[in-house]
Amino acid sequence: MSEKKGINTTELTLLIVGSTIGSGVFGITSDLATAAAPGPAIIAWIIVGIGVLTLVLSLTNLSQKRPGLDSGIFSYAAAAFGPLGEFISGWAYWLSAWLGNIAFATIMMSALGTFFPSLFANGQNLFSIIVAIILTWVLTFLVNRGIESAAFINSIGTICKIIPLVVFVICVILGFKAKIFTANFWGNVTQNLSSKIETGSIYDQVKASIMVMMWLFVGVEGASVLSSRAKTRTDAERASIFGLVSLLVIYIVVSILPYGVMTRAQLAAGGQPALGAIMQHLVGTWGAALTSIGLIISVLVSWLSWTMLPAESLMLMADDETLPTSWGKLNDKKAPTRALIITGVLQSIFLFSLLFTTYAYNFAYTLCTAAILICYLLVGIYQMMYSWQHQEWGQFVIGLIATLFELMAMVLSGWKEIMVVSVGFIPGFFFYVQACKEFHHSITVKEKWAMGIIAVFAVISLVLVINGTISIN
Repeated sequence: MSEKKGINTTELTLLIVGSTIGSGVFGITSDLATAAAPGPAIIAWIIVGIGVLTLVLSLTNLSQKRPGLDSGIFSYAAAAFGPLGEFISGWAYWLSAWLGNIAFATIMMSALGTFFPSLFANGQNLFSIIVAIILTWVLTFLVNRGIESAAFINSIGTICKIIPLVVFVICVILGFKAKIFTANFWGNVTQNLSSKIETGSIYDQVKASIMVMMWLFVGVEGASVLSSRAKTRTDAERASIFGLVSLLVIYIVVSILPYGVMTRAQLAAGGQPALGAIMQHLVGTWGAALTSIGLIISVLVSWLSWTMLPAESLMLMADDETLPTSWGKLNDKKAPTRALIITGVLQSIFLFSLLFTTYAYNFAYTLCTAAILICYLLVGIYQMMYSWQHQEWGQFVIGLIATLFELMAMVLSGWKEIMVVSVGFIPGFFFYVQACKEFHHSITVKEKWAMGIIAVFAVISLVLVINGTISIN
């Protein structure tokens, strides 16, 4: 019998790391400094590291044992809860994907502001929004014509991510001062320069850090897809662990070491892209320019591939009969034109909301992260269910930890965002009902209750936004 073709642990680890690092790493320092001092941030990283690792191990386990579930990570929700479960997971994944593109747009416009401050300002003025909308439709047109992110384009994006990060780490290490790093290690001292941060308990700071950190791992589900290329299951499991550990090391170094070169208040006030502001402080204009150039190219490459991602989600859902057939219809270039147009229109409309929110990048990525947490939670639940059925108790514990972590992230740090995201399900249910009629599926009593409960959450969230309990600015 011939040996299975595939890639080894080292190669797979590098693929996982390269595919997961995105634009978020360029903006982490400012948002994390707003949330926490270095001590609580390190504790939060330990918690997030364990949670994300159990999620990836769950995905790897399920992809090995349930290879027939090939409709993305929302196929696990279908196996656990039926068609509505798949719809909820798939719709949340779609929301997350195009909201992630909004985050790409805002941080890219901010980076362009490094070179053209009079035009782009802080990246969320009217000119920036118009440019972002134009780019949205250019990329939509390219994907609709069958141009996706080829391997060589991805390679360019990876290089443009890695070079600025390597230069940044070297500069931060050389400029690191232990006295600055330890001056307010646990965040107990109010800093006069701060207009954004507040002194809080260690618990509050850890809680506030989790959503900031989880944004960096949106897309980590790709590790399970890549694991199918491994020679053996052992290679896949090792690569998942090594890849996640490598990502954690990179993210921790990039986000924690800057506390030793600037005060927490200075980091929080640095704006976006945060790494550019730190490089400006350390080495001057050329450092900020290098970071911004790398970010712009990296975001363009990621944005191109992520333009297809939300449309592909709708296409897969239509194929699985949880959306009307027309949503998955392909043109002669094998691209889902209707899904691309729907997503492009929504992105264009949502971009105008950035005129009314103070921290546009933060607003976009927290909603993106909140939506993907719903998908990840359903993966953890199915990992528990499958492991219980097959009496695989070690895997059951992994699923339990992943599930508890996602619940914790949703309840403690992201409940407001989850409430806002629930509004996005209301129009989705209308199309789900259409699909049920088209494919002659009977909506069960449990499904009606589930949709009703989510609708109630959506109404409550709108009331909370109107009365100011949930702030979107």
